[in-house]
Amino acid sequence: MLTDLSKAFDCIVHDLLIAKLHAYGFDNSSLNFIHNYLTNRKQRVKINLSFSAFNKIKFGVPQGSILGPLLFNIYICDMFLYVDDIEIAGYADDNTPYTQGLNSESVISSLQLSTSKLMHWFKANYMKLNADKCHMLLSENCSHKSVVKVDNEEIVATQCEKLLGVNIDGKLTFEKHINTLCEKARRKVQALSRVANYIDFDKRRVLMKSFIQSQFNYCPLIWMMHSRKLENKINKIHERSLRIVYNDSNASFENLLERDQSVSVHQKNLQYLAIELYKRKNNLSPEIMNEVFMIRDVPHYNIRNFSEFQRNLVKSVKYGEKSLSYLAPIIWSLVPREIRLSESLESFKKKISSWKTEKCPCKLCKPYLHQVGFL
Repeated sequence: MLTDLSKAFDCIVHDLLIAKLHAYGFDNSSLNFIHNYLTNRKQRVKINLSFSAFNKIKFGVPQGSILGPLLFNIYICDMFLYVDDIEIAGYADDNTPYTQGLNSESVISSLQLSTSKLMHWFKANYMKLNADKCHMLLSENCSHKSVVKVDNEEIVATQCEKLLGVNIDGKLTFEKHINTLCEKARRKVQALSRVANYIDFDKRRVLMKSFIQSQFNYCPLIWMMHSRKLENKINKIHERSLRIVYNDSNASFENLLERDQSVSVHQKNLQYLAIELYKRKNNLSPEIMNEVFMIRDVPHYNIRNFSEFQRNLVKSVKYGEKSLSYLAPIIWSLVPREIRLSESLESFKKKISSWKTEKCPCKLCKPYLHQVGFL
């Protein structure tokens, strides 16, 4: 369930925020400091050379500051304790309750009950949920419509929704998201081709890195295990951009990557995965990553080819091999030992940037023959 709050940062009641800070253990001097920071603020509107009268700000936290999001997160922190029968993924004012079940009926029932609790919490804390802007996404094979009622509004499950800039579909193929990325990158490749003859090589390469390849740098671990069809689409855009930069229409994609001293988008995503694994191993990643990448206990005796990360058993060849929990331990074992033992994250990032593996077991890297299958 994707919820939408109306003017979330502007609805915070100062006295209630101070009361919550007091409950969390802030002393009186700290409370007075924060109270003085929030109160007695004024604002006005400017249109051309005309100004409105100053009005006192009675609610909300200053936006564009470091303290603003921090105080907001403290304000809504008890919401996660109030709703304890499902999980809530929260990022500032984007709060997404989610759950799982053996069938859609149990999931809908759980979401219905928990959303009602959320509505009660929002009202008690002077926040407003836009029920007509809430969305629901179910990951299931179901032909009938699934509906959840929120504040007299019926929320019908859809096939795809956008969450924090990523289009997530019910089957987790990420086809719409990658097609959107490819379309944005394709338009920028066309723009680069129109001006390529008027700028030098260095500027062409900078434009390619900054405006085209950067399209595929956001949240790659979420969508990296997509289909081969989408992989070919990404590579064609990447190849065309390299041909424009190097003014070469004959070289192969692999030769262009060698000249550019770079790797394909998928190989770059494998490097990002290795970086996350290094951070997890050295306790540098957020706590939630502990559930994604689980570290195995070191045995008291030596085991040949011991894997530091626990690999989940694959229950389905179709879906299991596409999970990060299955792929990550294999990728980590392919990273050379001298890179894995880097003393700092900066050193690891520098070394891994030139690393490339040809032994990746995912279906994007396995050779495939028509009417034969994966080799």
